[in-house]
Amino acid sequence: VQLQASGGGLVQTGGSLRLSCDVSGRTLGLYAIAWFRQAPGKERKSVASISWGGLNPAYIDSVKGRFTISRDNAKNTVYLQMNSLKPDDTAVYYCAAGRRSNSYIYWGQGTQVTVSS
Repeated sequence: VQLQASGGGLVQTGGSLRLSCDVSGRTLGLYAIAWFRQAPGKERKSVASISWGGLNPAYIDSVKGRFTISRDNAKNTVYLQMNSLKPDDTAVYYCAAGRRSNSYIYWGQGTQVTVSS
């Protein structure tokens, strides 16, 4: 399984970005896909997740109401719409997929998101 993340960039506080994760290869049997982020000097953390069928989105508290994860089934693409961005959202964002709950074994390269104050 290959994942290709894109869509990062530089945005001002309050702005929006949409990240995309194109998934290819042996997608049959995938359980879920998630977005993680890693800020400088901090550990990588899950931000949002969704089942491979596009159901049961879940978010960490700090992004609830601002971020939306979704899947375009026809394109095998998962999106992370990020609104009302804050400087604390600055990080490298990664998409990841797995074949069972809370186990992400396939990773894409990161995409940098920088929110200026």
